[in-house]
Amino acid sequence: MEIVLDECAGFCFGVRRAVDTVYEQLEKGKTIYTYGSVVHNEVVVQELAKRGVKVLEDKASLLALPPGKGEEKAAVVIRAHGVPEEIYGILEQKGLECVDATCPFVKRIHRIVREQSAQGKHIVIVGNPGHPEVEGILGMCRGPATVVEEPGEAENFVPEEGDSLFVVSQTTFNYNKFHYIVEIFQEKGYNVSVVNTICSATKERQQSARALAARADVMIVIGGKHSSNTRKLYEICRGECANTYFIQTLDDLHLELPKAVRLVGITAGASTPNKLIEEVQRHVRINF
Repeated sequence: MEIVLDECAGFCFGVRRAVDTVYEQLEKGKTIYTYGSVVHNEVVVQELAKRGVKVLEDKASLLALPPGKGEEKAAVVIRAHGVPEEIYGILEQKGLECVDATCPFVKRIHRIVREQSAQGKHIVIVGNPGHPEVEGILGMCRGPATVVEEPGEAENFVPEEGDSLFVVSQTTFNYNKFHYIVEIFQEKGYNVSVVNTICSATKERQQSARALAARADVMIVIGGKHSSNTRKLYEICRGECANTYFIQTLDDLHLELPKAVRLVGITAGASTPNKLIEEVQRHVRINF
């Protein structure tokens, strides 16, 4: 039996940067908070919690913090997904140190939607409603903004008369699905401009996982249950390989492989640490 690890599996640039930023801040000896989980992976979050990092789950948690005082003030790390503009204002008002670890690809979307909405464009974000990255993008818009996740929502969407639409995407959205939704808007004849803001690492990860799953008899996808990019990897792999398993940790892996299995593929979301990937890979190699 052959075990193949997807070459694109594991931490992406933005996630690694955010996690490294938190560890760098810990070395300075300050009280460290993250606004939301720094990444969507429970293993990473638990390891940081052991080091004393506290998670602010929402705006109310941030407002409840005492004001910062000189050199003793706490540092609040902005997660890789980014936050609405309002959060930066609250941090400044409270005198708390803001350490911005927003992924540069997300920062680019923030800049784009600020500029385009200031020009009167109706911003359409193709992404998952309620996802932290999407909430952050919405919070940067100066005017009307709509989130579209499914092709049916694009079919039913009717802009106000005279609206000019400007379409962007959540960085981790399904590449093929994004283009299908864009085609729907274009076929409806709307005045629409489009910038594909899916990050290159996401596109490459999805394409690589799809190709591996098409070859595999069994596919294992590793990542946090709240991770958008990992869920999309699972959907893509499941479409190519019926025997696809989505696990968070090694404890979730309950495989009963028939002797006919020739190739087991392994991939992982952008927030999955290499240590966990290696544990799963080693377990499958030893036990099967």
